[in-house]
Amino acid sequence: MSERFAVPVDRLAAMSQEERERYLNKKLAQLVVYACERAPSIRERFEKAGIDPHKVEGIGDLQALPVLRKDELIDLFKSKPPLGGLVTVPVTELDRVYVSPGPIYDPHHKSEAFWERHRHLVESVGFGRGDVVINAWSYHLVPAGLMVDEALRRAGATVVPMGVGNTELHVEVMRQLQVTGFFGSTGFFMNIINKAEEMGYDVVKDFNLRLACIGGEMGGGPIRRLVEEKYGITTRDVYGTADVGLFAYECSGKEGMHIAEGVIVEVLSPETGQPVPPGEVGEVVVTPIDETYPLIRFGTGDLAALIVEPCPCGRTSLRITRILGRTGEAVRVRGMFIHPRQLEPAMARFSQVAGFQAVVTRTGHRDELTLKVELKGGVVPGEGLAEEIRETVSGAIRVRVDRVEFVPQGVIPQGGKLILDERTY
Repeated sequence: MSERFAVPVDRLAAMSQEERERYLNKKLAQLVVYACERAPSIRERFEKAGIDPHKVEGIGDLQALPVLRKDELIDLFKSKPPLGGLVTVPVTELDRVYVSPGPIYDPHHKSEAFWERHRHLVESVGFGRGDVVINAWSYHLVPAGLMVDEALRRAGATVVPMGVGNTELHVEVMRQLQVTGFFGSTGFFMNIINKAEEMGYDVVKDFNLRLACIGGEMGGGPIRRLVEEKYGITTRDVYGTADVGLFAYECSGKEGMHIAEGVIVEVLSPETGQPVPPGEVGEVVVTPIDETYPLIRFGTGDLAALIVEPCPCGRTSLRITRILGRTGEAVRVRGMFIHPRQLEPAMARFSQVAGFQAVVTRTGHRDELTLKVELKGGVVPGEGLAEEIRETVSGAIRVRVDRVEFVPQGVIPQGGKLILDERTY
């Protein structure tokens, strides 16, 4: 890694907001030149926007650069294999390549700046040496499991790589290893706690849990309060994307989420693309100082607001509110985003289908996904077809479809959303 991109996150954490802004703008100016020299698609973005990379002095000079969208990543990876012209090193220099839905190929970073950010982030959440932590994020294809695993180990924690599923095994491992921490989705954590009680265990007396970093789902506030008040387990949350990694975290003050050191975050109006004042809701747009995968002005599609007031914990970094919603058509289900562009090619395989709509609901602590399907005239629905559709779509979106429901023609509104979120919290 080039030393000029090393980010001393521990020193940065003590800087004032003004000092940090000057430091990050300097690093950004270096990153823009470096990325444009080595990543053709990034260079093309700047050329189309009419921006001279050598004249960029800070994030304010990039207002003419359009926000980079997830859909564009999908198109670039398809048209410019193997890495879409977005990565500054050959694929043979990467440790791993993750395959996110799309497909999008997320590179496993060699960048120490990337991993120092993640190490500092999980330490700030509260994990460190002496902790035994179950990691319940998926280790298969997508980055979450291995990303969290690496960050925890760098912070000195012992990691138990469990992934998703097998709740009874989670319970026994948690008890027998006297696990102190948990990292995973809010709903799955509660499934484990409920299973432990079904198995006759007292969560307070029989377990050693002190900290659960749970999130990845909207509406987890009531669950987290229950976990803290009933079981005495401290809860925290982190925020990130598969593309950028983790870049915000919750502290003990629980008044928003601190932006991780080495990351520039803008909050922009979805209508105008211009920055909105602190306290006003807009789209979270992120630029990590990352020389391997420099996603400059990457639009997350998530809505939040900037917080500039001092945090009770004493940290000086800017914060954002918890995520308040989405700008686009993608919907997060059980910690994974699903998008119409994933559904459409999967359903196109079935000539019997006249229309479809995915509906997300919530029962208890679990998101449920139902696929409503209208069949063409004369087609008789059957269990075999329902199961084939369910398996095909589940594989395409990486989220298990709970049921396929055949409905009469006309039930699904013409021109309606392909993914309908009916959850209430």
